[in-house]
Amino acid sequence: MAQPSTAPTPANAAARTTGQIWFDGRVVPSEQAVVSVLTHALHYGTSVFEGIRAYETDRGAAVFRLQEHSRRLIDSAKIIGMPSPYTATQIDDAIVETIRANGLSSCYIRPLLWYGSESLGVDPRKNSVHAMVATMPWGTYLGDDAVRKGARLMTSSWRRSPGDVMPTKAKAGGNYVNSVLARVEAGENGFDEALLLDKEGFVAEGSGENIFVVRDGVLYPIAHSVNLRGITRDTVMALARWMDVEVQPTMATRDELYTADEVFMVGTAAEVTPIASIDRRPIGDGAAGPFSLKMRETYLQAVSGKIPEFDSWLTYVDE
Repeated sequence: MAQPSTAPTPANAAARTTGQIWFDGRVVPSEQAVVSVLTHALHYGTSVFEGIRAYETDRGAAVFRLQEHSRRLIDSAKIIGMPSPYTATQIDDAIVETIRANGLSSCYIRPLLWYGSESLGVDPRKNSVHAMVATMPWGTYLGDDAVRKGARLMTSSWRRSPGDVMPTKAKAGGNYVNSVLARVEAGENGFDEALLLDKEGFVAEGSGENIFVVRDGVLYPIAHSVNLRGITRDTVMALARWMDVEVQPTMATRDELYTADEVFMVGTAAEVTPIASIDRRPIGDGAAGPFSLKMRETYLQAVSGKIPEFDSWLTYVDE
């Protein structure tokens, strides 16, 4: 099995406050990438963003599924009616430029579009749209213990917003208050992560991850209209089929997760993280399951360029 990352964790603030940031078309020192306290997005959540990773490979740093992420960023802007000043291809180029400027062999990448400070009224249409790309070292999202032993989840009292309340296919800043509330609630109750249901009681996703269930040798990705279109979810489904595993997207209730052989969650930050328990009920034998660990190993091989069949997913920074 691949060894846990020794890179800095997401909590390493120093790694996020130094280096270069691409800001409205120019790479500048991070201390120069500043905005007004009257920025519309700061008050109303009118921003869209992406989470992307670059991995160290034998050919240098490589961004994983860059074009899909940049396209989703532009799609998110379109969904909320935000006119993007940049195309997806220009965002691709900005990301590569920023990684090069910071000399990183692996990193987390955060592109962001947001409304500026010209007007503080709710209607943002008179405001300019700005863009930035930040890169930073990033280790295992929930910590190495969650990967080795399996994460502990609780079902949140907060439900995932339906599509007629918030535009759930947009990775918009305002949408993530729902995720923040669920994640904080889980942490305050001693859990690693939250499991969110929809208003009908079906499993939606984690605070920032898609959910997979394993039972009787079949892989069941949780399918739901309220979920963001997960690029990592799509990746894991493709890897599973390559591994000759039957894949059947499904809707499920939380009690069906209780009786699964294995459950794991996936996302750019979480990668593939096994789940040991939900609501203090052990999943399987209450540890990281063998299929979950195998999928994590396969995923890490794919993102680091060790599976030639999936090399098209990688954008090599120095080539």
